[in-house]
Amino acid sequence: MITKWTGYFADWSWFERLWLLAFTVVNVYLFFALDDTLIGLIASLTGMLSVVLVAKGKTWNYYPGIINVVLYAFVAYGQKYYGEVMLNLLYFLPMQFIGLFMWRKNGLSEEKRNDVRVAVMTNRARIYWSVLCLAVTVVYAWVLKTMGGALPFIDSLTAVLSIVAMIFMVKRFVEQWVVWIIIDVLTIYMWLVAFMGDGNDVSILVMWTAYLMNAIYGWLNWRTQYRMQKEEQVWGR
Repeated sequence: MITKWTGYFADWSWFERLWLLAFTVVNVYLFFALDDTLIGLIASLTGMLSVVLVAKGKTWNYYPGIINVVLYAFVAYGQKYYGEVMLNLLYFLPMQFIGLFMWRKNGLSEEKRNDVRVAVMTNRARIYWSVLCLAVTVVYAWVLKTMGGALPFIDSLTAVLSIVAMIFMVKRFVEQWVVWIIIDVLTIYMWLVAFMGDGNDVSILVMWTAYLMNAIYGWLNWRTQYRMQKEEQVWGR
């Protein structure tokens, strides 16, 4: 059992291991120092583990992702970020199971069954999705505003972009990371506003800050993986 568990981390670099460990230590310290909620802490830790695994192209990212989605929705409801709540429970939760199926279906060799094959979009597809996101964001922002939600436009934009990013993630597109970076910057602002207002949910704020750093790393790592996999196809490996 121990050998099987450590095997999951066999191809992790020391940077990746230290990065995840450092984030965990900081999060636990802030949990005690600022008397944060246990739900927020667990949501933050499972979320970070999930996105690190996504950045590495590991199919088992979806298991901690399921836990994160449910708990994060609960915390977001407490801050009246209704767009985040609906996004996570109605979309991200079922997409965790769909993504797990699709990633397993598009894995690499038997020796690398936990690694996924990555892809890139065409320029035409990039333009199409950009226009669509802008149009839907305006409409959804109006809906959230009528509901009395906090920061309706930013809440709408992050929700719409998150839906698109998750679609890109399931389809294994490298471009997902550019969208995640935008989402992370906007969401950090949302939770910073919440933290400055009541001093709670610092774990969630730290989680999104770590998400941003991980998204930058994921973008670089997936670009490298894409080039390597293209070379393997050319040489028939």
